[in-house]
Amino acid sequence: MAHSHHHDHDGPVPLGQAARWVVIGVLSLAAVAVAIGLVVLWPSSGQDHPIPMQFRSADGGPIRTQTGVVVAMSRADCGNQMVGIAVDAQETLGVTPTADGPCRAATVRLRDGEDKGKYVLLQIPTNRAQAGTGPGQPEPDLATADDPQPGQPTLHVDDTIRLSAMPGYDGSPRYTFYDFARGSSVIVWAILFVLAIVLVAAWKGLRSIIGLVFAFGVLGVFTLPSILQGHSPVAVAVTSSALILFVVLYLAHGVSMRTSAALVGTLVSLVIAALLSWLAIHTMDIAGLSGDQAMSLQVYQGRISMSGLLLAGFIIGALGVLNDVTITQASATFELAAAGEPSRLATFRAAMRVGRDHIASTVYTLVFAYAGSALPLLLLFSVASQPFGSLLTTDQVAIELARAFVGGIAIALSVPLTTAVAASLVTITGRSR
Repeated sequence: MAHSHHHDHDGPVPLGQAARWVVIGVLSLAAVAVAIGLVVLWPSSGQDHPIPMQFRSADGGPIRTQTGVVVAMSRADCGNQMVGIAVDAQETLGVTPTADGPCRAATVRLRDGEDKGKYVLLQIPTNRAQAGTGPGQPEPDLATADDPQPGQPTLHVDDTIRLSAMPGYDGSPRYTFYDFARGSSVIVWAILFVLAIVLVAAWKGLRSIIGLVFAFGVLGVFTLPSILQGHSPVAVAVTSSALILFVVLYLAHGVSMRTSAALVGTLVSLVIAALLSWLAIHTMDIAGLSGDQAMSLQVYQGRISMSGLLLAGFIIGALGVLNDVTITQASATFELAAAGEPSRLATFRAAMRVGRDHIASTVYTLVFAYAGSALPLLLLFSVASQPFGSLLTTDQVAIELARAFVGGIAIALSVPLTTAVAASLVTITGRSR
């Protein structure tokens, strides 16, 4: 009993106190580094960037869009001369319905802009328009002959859409389909998302939503403008990620040594993930130029390093999963200590048993998330008549594999690291010091 009494009151106190000050010191240094990074990398205000070609109108300015509602749909012949012209009366469009017409004629009533209240005709070619009966022309597939051609929208009456306005030869705008107007549906789903989180997680859930808004604010106000200005994407990504972690973790989980342990584990794991990402990109010779967006960005802003941008994406992408793992491990460690584990080592071992299960489930989540995002690409490659091994090593697939590999390794290393930090901060009675 004397030995146990000495262990309870003398042994853990200096270790817990020392660990507490080490954690505070590490986080203080990290906070100073983040502040310096924000000052050095903060984007200058008032800088204009050229508009990329795909978002530029014929006059060189941004694409102007108006909202419209589909008020009528019919099958008709293609080649109507009134396509894209805004008129006062729907009858002026001259749509003649044809039962098996090769085009879908959509009459749209504009809801805003200079031609508000007027009508515009859109023609959507179907697969029937591509088929023919001449030599070498494909026979129409009856099952899909009436479907819109690939890349063409499927419109229905009462659909709300956006139309781009391009100046015509006479100066008046010509309207074409730009995209669906998803504002209302996005708002509804966002409200459902917030309600689900808040109803289940209560006040803590609301704080996590506020943290999420802050994170997107950082990306929009600092991260993207700073990279566009030519700063190192890696430095910007690390600074942004660390800033987000500081605010989000303490906001969602409160200021405590438990949260501080998770924050230390996440920050160190994030640095490890950055180093692993750099190593993976260079050893796997990933260029990051296989995607259309990357190619467009390289043409539009040639001074941005594609490998650096790819690495920055890896770092930011690792934030969520690392945050999930580290906060869970820190909480498990403190709860196990509070439940009466006899020593710090026993607490560490018990928490690691929880951590191993967490690693196994999170790795599945990580890999399948990346596999799901690459599913269209995998389907395309599956009919490419190439060996499966060569498809897996293409640049596009290698990027997703590298993300999964780096994320999995970072998760595996973050568990013992965070658990060790948390175990050093608890006493054998389970209370943080």
